[in-house]
Amino acid sequence: MDFLRPISALGAFTIGVLEFIGGLGYLLLDTLGVARQGLIDKRTRSAGWENLWTQMVRVGVMSVPIVSLVLFCIGAILALQMAPVLADYGEVRRVADLISIATFRELGPLVSAIVLTGFAGASIAAELGTMVVSEEIEALEALAIPPARFLVLPRVLATTCMMVCVAVVGDLMGVIGGLVVATSLLGLDGGQYVQRTFDAVRLMDFLTGLVKAGVFGVLISALACYLGLSVRGGAQGVGVATTRTVVYTIVALIIVDLMFTSVFYAMGW
Repeated sequence: MDFLRPISALGAFTIGVLEFIGGLGYLLLDTLGVARQGLIDKRTRSAGWENLWTQMVRVGVMSVPIVSLVLFCIGAILALQMAPVLADYGEVRRVADLISIATFRELGPLVSAIVLTGFAGASIAAELGTMVVSEEIEALEALAIPPARFLVLPRVLATTCMMVCVAVVGDLMGVIGGLVVATSLLGLDGGQYVQRTFDAVRLMDFLTGLVKAGVFGVLISALACYLGLSVRGGAQGVGVATTRTVVYTIVALIIVDLMFTSVFYAMGW
């Protein structure tokens, strides 16, 4: 019957979402379960951690230039956009306050995570998806090497650690972008700008940003690994998984960021 189709479609969509969340949660629990083997057990540690440094360089170090450029531009844009509004109240000097707080609390971690999603998340999904298509994953399982320990754990840890580091770099570059515009176009004193930045940013602003960045790193890597390992259908499936990784991750980042911001607001942080 036609009137039941929307209900059926809604039910199918809900089941699909729950299956996706359940599969992602299972992968994270499986990865957490093999963490001890990967970190402590000397007999198995070398099997999955030889490429840890490679992953950290690929995910974090290689993304620093693009993250720096994007956050520098955002800091400069914020200064240019807020200066006319603040000038109406004779408070142009407060542009340093607004840029520093917005960058450390929100824009630094979030924008860095979005850039990292396109830079590293898609790469991880494509890499793992290609391994699925070429049956390398099956070969690992045949050799009794868990993909979660050998492939997922290094990528999750590397992405999480480097996401925090990249967010710190992004914070600094956002402030520098605002500083350049404030001193060159708005006529503010550089020393005063830096002093106002230190006065405006609290330790809690910095720490909440780092907490967000760490969670964003887990989210990016977990989604990329899950979608990459779920590839079906050959090369076309790899492309679909890569696209889904970028889309799903950006949507998830925005939702999780809203949840964090709401909690921090309610707690007065």
